Amino acid sequence: MTLFGKISTYDERSARLAGIGLMLLSIFMFSFGDALGKFMVATYSVGQLLWLRACAALLVLLPVIWKQRAEFKRIERPWLQSLRVLLSTLEVAAFFLATVYLPLADVITYYLASPIFVTALSGIVLGERVGWRRWTAILVGFCGVLIALGPSTQTVSWPAMIALGGSLSFAFLMLITRSLRETPDIVLTTSQFGGTFLLGALMSPIGWVTPSLGSLGLFAAAGVVSVVALLCINRSLKLAPASVVVPYQYSMIVWAVIFGFVVFGDVPSISTLVGAAIIIGAGFYIFLREQKLGHEEAVVNPPA
Repeated sequence: MTLFGKISTYDERSARLAGIGLMLLSIFMFSFGDALGKFMVATYSVGQLLWLRACAALLVLLPVIWKQRAEFKRIERPWLQSLRVLLSTLEVAAFFLATVYLPLADVITYYLASPIFVTALSGIVLGERVGWRRWTAILVGFCGVLIALGPSTQTVSWPAMIALGGSLSFAFLMLITRSLRETPDIVLTTSQFGGTFLLGALMSPIGWVTPSLGSLGLFAAAGVVSVVALLCINRSLKLAPASVVVPYQYSMIVWAVIFGFVVFGDVPSISTLVGAAIIIGAGFYIFLREQKLGHEEAVVNPPA
């Protein structure tokens, strides 16, 4: 039995905690991958990034795809799977396209609004119960994001609209992934990279720049990081309700501060530290709240 398969056999309360832990790990990996992608699109096109990143990811996944090839023959709700792939592809493309024109912190600010969208929609779309305390904690956390990142005055520019559209796509992606919890992880992950592979293959000839050997290594690293992040986030959304785990996306600001200081020598401002403290406090409150309310929402254990 795989590690993720063992996690899926936990009881309801443990499954929730495991889902939160996997979401936190996925956000760390995504944060690292976002910084790497921002660095790469300064030299290469978004299409090249999507295509070479997807190539590396699919190569890493190939042995697992072959081993679990039978899983691809019994896919639930194909139309919803296709919509999920479309949203995933658009979300990734929108993110990296926006980073070409906007600071990474600004783009992340728009994306950190997605937990608000998920929480607002999860009750309607998925029938999940969201209490006023969790709503309050999520809103407080988002206020912390605004304090920490301080979005620029370019709030109505077309790159900002692309980022906001990507954030909305990401929110719907989270909801659909939660509703497809019977679909094996390898199918969910492979289909996402398949979508970016196709879009990248179409876009990459435009402005193609032949990558150096070192750059190919960075593209490969981006692909591997993305595989780990997607496997973690997909399993997280199977183990726990979307409205529970998605708010932990706020931890991205913590990693932004760490990566900025360690890698680029950026010293965080007082507002960034205050905002990060608010975000951590809100997330910790949600964590404690879920420990108490674990018996109120049923979590369907997914297959390994």
